[in-house]
Amino acid sequence: MKSIERRFDKIQKKNPYYSSIICFNLAVMEQGFSEVRIARQFNKLVDKDDYFSSDKKDILLFLYTFTKPLNRVKNEGL
Repeated sequence: MKSIERRFDKIQKKNPYYSSIICFNLAVMEQGFSEVRIARQFNKLVDKDDYFSSDKKDILLFLYTFTKPLNRVKNEGL
């Protein structure tokens, strides 16, 4: 089983100057995690000082789009 937290920690150790939100984005990118899992881990791992609370919903929607590989038919209208 893939672990967001394990990937997040590894990325954060390699890139100590990245914000927690950037590390989280890299950890979930194209990994196929469910939206529920992403939201739970986001609340656990991302520092609340790295984003405005009013932007949280938009950030999560952005992360959901990056977690799954692009579907050519859906995104290109073929």
